[in-house]
Amino acid sequence: MDLSRRTLLASATTAALPAAPRHHEHLRTGFERLEADGYSVLDGRRVGIVTNPTGITRDTAHIVDVMHGDPRVKLTAVFGPEHGFRGTAQAGGSEGRYDDPATGLPVYDTYLKSGRPLADVFTASGVDTVVFDIQDVGARFYTYIWTLYDCMEAAGLAGKRFVVLDRPNPVTGRTALGPVLHKEFATFVGRQPIAQAHGMTVAELARLFNGEFLSAPVPLETVAMSGWKRDRFYDDSGLPWVPPSPNMPTADTALVYSGTCMFEGTNLSEGRGTTRPFELLGAEGVDGRWAAAANELGLPGVRFREAYFTPTFSKFQGKTVGGVQIHVTDRAAYDPVRTGIALLVTARKAWDGFAWRSDDWIDKLTGSARVRTMIDAGAGTDEVTGAWQEELAAFRRIRKEYLLYK
Repeated sequence: MDLSRRTLLASATTAALPAAPRHHEHLRTGFERLEADGYSVLDGRRVGIVTNPTGITRDTAHIVDVMHGDPRVKLTAVFGPEHGFRGTAQAGGSEGRYDDPATGLPVYDTYLKSGRPLADVFTASGVDTVVFDIQDVGARFYTYIWTLYDCMEAAGLAGKRFVVLDRPNPVTGRTALGPVLHKEFATFVGRQPIAQAHGMTVAELARLFNGEFLSAPVPLETVAMSGWKRDRFYDDSGLPWVPPSPNMPTADTALVYSGTCMFEGTNLSEGRGTTRPFELLGAEGVDGRWAAAANELGLPGVRFREAYFTPTFSKFQGKTVGGVQIHVTDRAAYDPVRTGIALLVTARKAWDGFAWRSDDWIDKLTGSARVRTMIDAGAGTDEVTGAWQEELAAFRRIRKEYLLYK
């Protein structure tokens, strides 16, 4: 897309709310600004909202409950993503169609729906405006951003307006990191060519999707935060943390996730079934040599502890396995994707049982076959991470056009 179209879309898709102040004593989310403005963006509209347990206010009330009880907004439907609106489903599941007991509102299931079938859900709901408010974690393969993408596309097909209420990227928005998806590897863990750690908020991603990837841009409005800076981690926000999925219990999990989720593509446990998913990694037969090899690399901002754990579900359920626990010592210096690659490289060398999942899931997570084939060929961390720098630089240039917070 040429720069003129990007500029036009960026200027035309921001909601007509009062300008966010340059300095604010604390962060205000998109929903907080929407409510404070009397829901003017939604005035006279039949509203449906795509959300989950993370759609809360500062005092932990759910925004669906707040909006349902407010006569200034006409909320008529809720749309649930993976794990469901109220968050009762595990990974790869959803809650289906039901009426919410707390509000009586109809809840529609969006998980694994896209295109015309999802557009038909929006049409059947009777809404004319679809609102999105879900906490993301900053990684390309975390599926809520592709729920956002699919819902934007479907809203366009159904002739609906689309409004995104912004929330922080919990691992900052300083920059983008990691490989960029190759289109032939597109799946629900990566629909479009963005970086593995994208460094954007959901409203910024919505602008990017509308300007670069949707075949027909949807009527889009974004309600930005005030008081957020790109170098802020989640605990700087003053907002309560609600796990956006069952295996994302803390903001510390999000800090490592864009790197260690790559272990889903191996036969090692990525820590599911423990209290520290994605921070604990291991397998039967792994010993202290892995942690020692990883520490010898001197990666910035992180140390690795020899660890033993027994997952209660998922890989190695009920079995004691050996591996590492990641301890981030300097968040500003830490690079989660580079660290994840280093751990893959050293695991393969330290444990002769290392194997990729038979379905090449690692290719879908990393966005191409390159990481797998290079590591199999004996490439080191610098060689693997160096291979994606040109495409990453190109993505960073495109990304810059859609940022709301400079």
